[in-house]
Amino acid sequence: MAEDGNSTGVQNPEENPSNSENVQIKDIPNDNENIELGIQFKNTGEINVPPLLIDQILGQEDAVEIVKKAASQRRHVMMIGTPGTGKSLLAKAMAELLPKEELEDILVYPNAEDNNNPRIRRVPAGKGREIVAAHRAEAHKKSQSKTMIMLVLMVGIMLYAVLTNSILIGVFICLLLMTFGRQFIGRDDALIPKLLVSNYNKQHAPYVDATAAHAGALLGDVRHDPFQSGGLETPAHDRVEAGDIHKSHKGVLFMDEINILGIESQQSLLTALQEKEYAITGQSERSSGALVKTEPVPCDFIMVAAGNVDALEKMHPALRSRIKGYGYEVYMRDSMPDTPENRDKYIRFVAQEVMRDGRIPQFDEDAVKEIIREAKRRSGKKGHLTLRLRDLGGLVRVAGDLAGADGAPYTTASHVLRAKKISRSIEQQLADRYLENKKDYESFLRGGSEIGRVNGLAVIGGDSGVVLPILSEVTPSLSGSEGNIIATGQLKTIAREAVKNVSAVIKKVTGRNIEAIDIHIQFVGTYEGVEGDSASISIATAVLSAYEKIPVNQTVAMTGSLSVRGDVLPVGGVTYKIEAAAQAGIKKVIIPKSNELDVMIEDAYKDVIEIVTVSSITEVLEYALVDSPKKDAFLKKLKEALKPEPEE
Repeated sequence: MAEDGNSTGVQNPEENPSNSENVQIKDIPNDNENIELGIQFKNTGEINVPPLLIDQILGQEDAVEIVKKAASQRRHVMMIGTPGTGKSLLAKAMAELLPKEELEDILVYPNAEDNNNPRIRRVPAGKGREIVAAHRAEAHKKSQSKTMIMLVLMVGIMLYAVLTNSILIGVFICLLLMTFGRQFIGRDDALIPKLLVSNYNKQHAPYVDATAAHAGALLGDVRHDPFQSGGLETPAHDRVEAGDIHKSHKGVLFMDEINILGIESQQSLLTALQEKEYAITGQSERSSGALVKTEPVPCDFIMVAAGNVDALEKMHPALRSRIKGYGYEVYMRDSMPDTPENRDKYIRFVAQEVMRDGRIPQFDEDAVKEIIREAKRRSGKKGHLTLRLRDLGGLVRVAGDLAGADGAPYTTASHVLRAKKISRSIEQQLADRYLENKKDYESFLRGGSEIGRVNGLAVIGGDSGVVLPILSEVTPSLSGSEGNIIATGQLKTIAREAVKNVSAVIKKVTGRNIEAIDIHIQFVGTYEGVEGDSASISIATAVLSAYEKIPVNQTVAMTGSLSVRGDVLPVGGVTYKIEAAAQAGIKKVIIPKSNELDVMIEDAYKDVIEIVTVSSITEVLEYALVDSPKKDAFLKKLKEALKPEPEE
């Protein structure tokens, strides 16, 4: 049974090979000890939140230092890491560090010599509005003067028409004057420059998130003109629209998932980085804007590119080289050590989330402790706190919403616990439905014993465990001369390689080749496919059970990788897998010994499931196979087969 306390060790099964019930089970230390904080407070409203974003970032000290250096030296930065670890927040923080005194406005003017080549002018921030206003006032004065002349002329024409008794002719002439005069008067507005980029009254350098931007939004565009001729067309300079690269001039351009940007756009982005200016032209070849191309528009921005590790594969090599050669690359941490100092940082994190939301009650001390306890669970590693703070921030807001709905003055631990149930991910909800359906249709067994059948464990979406039944059958080889291992269940690359590794162990354990037999392995209900090697010990147990005709205890579930020498290796997601087994009604779970400190199960599960840690396939079979003389003889043979050969 999983209990609080220190480890006492696992008794070697060799000392009592025939009675696994008497084996001392390891006391798994869990995550339910009291959370001690270095700061005493009644609620998070008492916690000071730093004014600068750079000082609000948790656990990314290396990245923070790089961002500070990059901001001071105007270097580009590539951030790679798990989603939700603070990449966009670091980019925003960099914008705050840049000097706002360098900001500029960008104006686009008509070009009298070539209407399709508008002129560009840069002025200090805030001056652009004044220049446009001055031009507009001047154009308005000219327009008023022309309008007055037209009115006087029309009045004179009508007086003459009345005196000569030619009123209809006079009206006709006035209508003609109005038609052509409107076009004549309106041409003054065509000379007013357009404020392309404005930094009026900005407190910080611009931060522009260009993630998933199409070419026009990123590089600028020229709007289509439906009239195009007849004197009613919109002036070319007035149809020019700035792109994100221009709006981020003297600031930060952030682009997450850089690999999804089209290769042509990446090439254009590289040009903008190199030249620090990029002319705007129409992005659609069918548009009249394709004829328009401005003078080069300033775009002296700092590029912050971000993504997961796979983003590097599809990124334009020259673009990456530019960032790497003129900037920094940083890999984001996804957890930090669980120290008193870092727990205190989590207090500030909760206070920051409450402040940013602005609509939820402050958290009391017990609620913050519950958030920290969940941060330990989500880290997946004992002695660590997760740095995937976006998801954890969602938990803070849901708990706050529940407190607000209850009319509570503060958010308490009970609100956080309720929020954990409400804010389950889609994968967790699917896993729950999966377990319900498996129970209804008895896809996995929770009692008795059966030959060649094992309750494996898997993870969906990284935070949801499921029971994965694995069946095996040994049959005579169809060819008679060549045996095969046939695995079904949409296995992917790593899972198939794991099956091959298991075959090496099977050959060594049985002491014979498998040319005369076919080994069938079925992963039941894996409609979305199987990836990873965490089912290796489950496969080996199912196959050896089928081969030796020894039943497997169906109250047991297991997870663990397996080396070709029979060693049990660590896997991920053990906490979620154990909880899934407990929900399914499984009584005992076998996990790798190297994962014992990663177990942080909820209080609700700690008294309903027994956790066993193992380091070899021999120990796995000791706990999984049903006791019998046949089992004892097989385990004795197994230990001899896996005994290391003496050195010569």
